Amino acid sequence: MLLSSLVLVPFIGSLLAALMPQDARNRESWLAIGVTVCGLVIGGLLLPQIASGEVLREEYAWLPAQGLDFVLRVDGLAWVFTMLVLAIGLLVVLYARYYMSPDDPVPRFFSFLLAFMGSMLGVVLSGNLVQLVVFWELTSVTSFLLIGYWHHRADARRGARMAFTVTATGGLCLLAGVLVLGHIVGSYDLDVVLAAGDAVRGHDLYLTALVLIALGALTKSAQFPFHFWLPHAMAAPTPVSSYLHSATMVKAGVFLLVRLWPTLAGTPEWTWIVGGAGVCTMLLGAFIAIFQHDLKGLLAYSTISHLGLITVLIGIGTPMAIVAAIFHILNHAVFKASLFMTAGIIDHESGTRDLRVLRGLRHKLPITATLAIVASAAMAGVPLLNGFLSKEMFFAETIHVGGDRHWWMSIAAVAMGMFSVAYSLRFISVFFGAPAQNLPRDPHEPPHLMRLPVELLVLTCLVVGIAPGLSIEPLLHLAVVATLGAATPAYDLAVWHGFNLALLMSVAALGGGLVLYVVLRRHFNLQQLVQAPLIHRFSGAQAFETMMLQMTRGAEWLLRCVGTQRLQSQLMLMMLGLLVVPLLLAGPPPAWTVLPQQDFDLLFAAMWVIGAGCALAGAWMAKYHRLAALALIGGTGIVTAATFLWLSAPDLALTQLMVETVSTVLILLGLRWLPPRLEAMAGPGQPLWRVWARRSRDLALAVGGGVALAALTYAVLVHPASDTMADFFLLNALSGGGGSNVVNVLLVDFRSFDTLGEITVLAVVALTVYALLRRFRPAPESATIPPQQRFVGDPACRQSPAEQANSGYLLVPGIYLRLLLPFMGVVAVYFFMRGHNLPGGGFVAGLIFAVAILVQYMLAGTTWVENHLQLRPHRWLGFGLLLACGTGLVAWGFGHPFLTTHTAHVNWPLVGELHLPSAFVFDLGVFIVVVGTTILMLVALAHQSLRAHRQPGAEAPDAPASVTGRAL
Repeated sequence: MLLSSLVLVPFIGSLLAALMPQDARNRESWLAIGVTVCGLVIGGLLLPQIASGEVLREEYAWLPAQGLDFVLRVDGLAWVFTMLVLAIGLLVVLYARYYMSPDDPVPRFFSFLLAFMGSMLGVVLSGNLVQLVVFWELTSVTSFLLIGYWHHRADARRGARMAFTVTATGGLCLLAGVLVLGHIVGSYDLDVVLAAGDAVRGHDLYLTALVLIALGALTKSAQFPFHFWLPHAMAAPTPVSSYLHSATMVKAGVFLLVRLWPTLAGTPEWTWIVGGAGVCTMLLGAFIAIFQHDLKGLLAYSTISHLGLITVLIGIGTPMAIVAAIFHILNHAVFKASLFMTAGIIDHESGTRDLRVLRGLRHKLPITATLAIVASAAMAGVPLLNGFLSKEMFFAETIHVGGDRHWWMSIAAVAMGMFSVAYSLRFISVFFGAPAQNLPRDPHEPPHLMRLPVELLVLTCLVVGIAPGLSIEPLLHLAVVATLGAATPAYDLAVWHGFNLALLMSVAALGGGLVLYVVLRRHFNLQQLVQAPLIHRFSGAQAFETMMLQMTRGAEWLLRCVGTQRLQSQLMLMMLGLLVVPLLLAGPPPAWTVLPQQDFDLLFAAMWVIGAGCALAGAWMAKYHRLAALALIGGTGIVTAATFLWLSAPDLALTQLMVETVSTVLILLGLRWLPPRLEAMAGPGQPLWRVWARRSRDLALAVGGGVALAALTYAVLVHPASDTMADFFLLNALSGGGGSNVVNVLLVDFRSFDTLGEITVLAVVALTVYALLRRFRPAPESATIPPQQRFVGDPACRQSPAEQANSGYLLVPGIYLRLLLPFMGVVAVYFFMRGHNLPGGGFVAGLIFAVAILVQYMLAGTTWVENHLQLRPHRWLGFGLLLACGTGLVAWGFGHPFLTTHTAHVNWPLVGELHLPSAFVFDLGVFIVVVGTTILMLVALAHQSLRAHRQPGAEAPDAPASVTGRAL
């Protein structure tokens, strides 16, 4: 349970933080600190086993037949990254306590931050590749929320959208690559995939899997050509930038490349794709960083450059390069987090991050200045600091793999080193010179606890740089051995390796960077350069915005081509699809077998003649009397339900009947909102031939669509019926699901995960309808439709049943209608309780009970119902979903796959033996969600209908009492 606790605790903390009041700033920060400390303690408890070389796993069955189990796996690499995410997260939380303004919605901030932390831990600890992709996309969602935290700012919204679009698109590519990789290996289990490197590299689909997975990793780690999103993410609060861009978000991509290195690396394709993107990113990011005027913008491009350095090392692919890559991941997280926090302190205390106006801050911020200089030196690769060690290893690897033929790699490495020195000097230039005047605020040292995280990080830079063998080498060795296994090379993290070519390259980078900075500052007026020279015309962000604009224009063009305000035209397009799609799905039948002739049943034929007559009459009456057309279409639905019953499908008949009832009420409430027919608005004078031509076209399409569906049905009927799924369910419903009603057992046992998804969609749709309707204000009918254009002969549409009830017009005494509710409630309970063995179930029972409440609204009046029935549809939705999900989680708790059902047999006094399946609880959740969904949508729609017909000046509440008030 320790591994699952590592992932669950941040999400639980996120939920608790979201529920805290706005003024609970200290409590929220202490909650976040407690969550991260708890994670660090759990990680510390795992260290002895990890240090001994064990790989710890926790498995929870999900879909074992498809190889999709929930697996948490921790080895040395995962443990090191876990501790990195939690340790930096703890410092960021402490820093954010003092950085965030009391006016900010701090509960939302810590809720998003903890959810992001949990998502990142899920990526690191996932032992199943599909599960890893799920957490991967969760990091995209939560980072979108964090980047757009100050959503009132246009730059925050733009940066959040850009980051989410790029990284989520890469996540889709990653999912496709994982599916291909799982197909090659035959499993999505990470241990199996890591052991199948030779089989993967020799497979024909290797390049496909590599490209797709590389796209996912490169987009997440902001590698060329997807690097442009990272600088725009700087619109987030500084604690977010410090966390996302030092130890978490952007490190997910390089972590994935290291994680899959044993499986995918070792080919020229790997080197060119991964290493090539890294080289471009490393040089491009470092060069652009020099010319940035915003402190966070400079750090953003420097992050891109260092990520490129790490990607180059991974692309090189030698074991020693992987050691250097992991080492630099750790070093970069430490000094980059401290630099972001320093930039935040400068912004927090001075009110600006503009390098062109900031100077002389060492006089007002002496301690912060010292910390920033040391961290910048680590970023530049100055000796006796952690960044120097990993950069020297990088230089050594470029020499080793470059040789005489690829000497350009060493030149590129030195150039990147020079650029990093130049932008590091640019960053610390704000502390030198004469003190700046007229700053937005008079700067001073921040509270000590706000500066404490920077002090600890800078101290780490010094300790690792001076004594790497004692401080970082044991942890680094855990990650390296977990990645390379038997291929782990011998390496030494000593500060001094003698005079060698790598040391010469380090000295050249330091000296060349210093000279470059002085030349740019003195001769090219660095402070006045608006854009990076030479490459400023090549803007990835502009290309992204142009692409998004073109996609929007394309969607608008497509909408103009196929969209219309006329429902009839949209139906015509659907019917055109019906002419082609069913035939493509059916294909040529195996043999045009003539179905065996059964005895002709005159009663069944008469019933369908009635149904067909209702359908045709409904289509005809829609032109003159929409209410009558609705009644006729309802007759067709009743005939369909009777057909199901005739063919021994009582479950379907019940469901069809109740759905028909609910949908009829829905359309009835919506009839008043339909505009008059467009022919009436256009006026008389249309040529008769045009009307007949249009109707002939519609008739041909309708007949053609019906024939196509009939052909598809016939193809299914004549298809050989051997070894069908129906046989499996018929044979295993009682023994495997504990019920004799195969339909219900199928829904709540065999395919319960599908049912859970369906009721979730129902809940989302209901909430969406409510959200749209609560902001919709329909105008009175008299203001929109002239009397002469209203529905001729349609008096029932001029006063709704609810209006009639509220005005005192009741066809039946109200006391009798009130008795209908408990009666239908008993019927709903009856059908619910018998559903596992006889026709019924939670879905049908929920519809019956919802109809019972709707009848009260329609006939007993809105006021009486909302004064006597204390229903709250929102809570019904939430409780029903929690109940259904809880059934699956309980199964997990007993070590079974998610949503596995069990049946207990209990002997009750006076009752006898009862079987109590756990699917009963799941079905209860379905019942509750169906009731909540139906009531929320239809009652909200009914309230809008009432509001639409209030007289001008009459009281019209902003939202129905059913949703915002005490009643519902």
